[in-house]
Amino acid sequence: MSKVVTDQADGLRRLMASSLGRLVVVLGHEPAAGAASVAQNLAAALVQQGQDVLLLNEHDGPQPGALQRDGRLVLVDARLDQDGALSPFAAQADNVMVVLQPHAASITQAYACIKRLHYAHALQRVRVLVNQVADEAEAKRILENLARTGSRYLAVALEPAGWVRADPLLLQAQRLDLTVVEAFQSSPAARDFRRIAADLLQWPYLPAGRRTPATSAGAKASGDARAVCEMH
Repeated sequence: MSKVVTDQADGLRRLMASSLGRLVVVLGHEPAAGAASVAQNLAAALVQQGQDVLLLNEHDGPQPGALQRDGRLVLVDARLDQDGALSPFAAQADNVMVVLQPHAASITQAYACIKRLHYAHALQRVRVLVNQVADEAEAKRILENLARTGSRYLAVALEPAGWVRADPLLLQAQRLDLTVVEAFQSSPAARDFRRIAADLLQWPYLPAGRRTPATSAGAKASGDARAVCEMH
């Protein structure tokens, strides 16, 4: 009987969450990571999949403190403050996704970004997306190494959001002022974005509005930086 009650309660929570919509933060440790392009292409892919999507860009200015989601999926191209923390608006997110590129400097900086987010908001789970990767094998290797390091040194679940392959049609689409999802629907990158968008709709909702500042990072775990540098 208790199993049935639990399942019913979980179903009710999911139904209520669906009616409220979903808020997903996309961010990069630096502009070169390509978080803005990822957010735009994911928004386009989600629209193609029948979702009501609102894309907000914090780099254009602060967003409202409260937003009526009304069942929409809200994507935020987030901007961190000087301490590496999310804005009060972005801190309400159900999911936080960090975008990085497949080279040592980007991986190290992204991990440092995740560490600051963890200490600023007590995040227990962060999604990671590898952008401009050569192939699936390289992406999986990076994501698996990050997951091990996050679990060992931060006690944070760094979960894969997916990967986007390096694709010259991405630049061509930008020149046309379009997303690659709109301009070149059969391109490798467009297919990757559609796959990530479909997966995103299945991500579990995370507790929003309960991310209070944690204590300062203080001492760093030994071997932390070395482990990250050895990822690629």
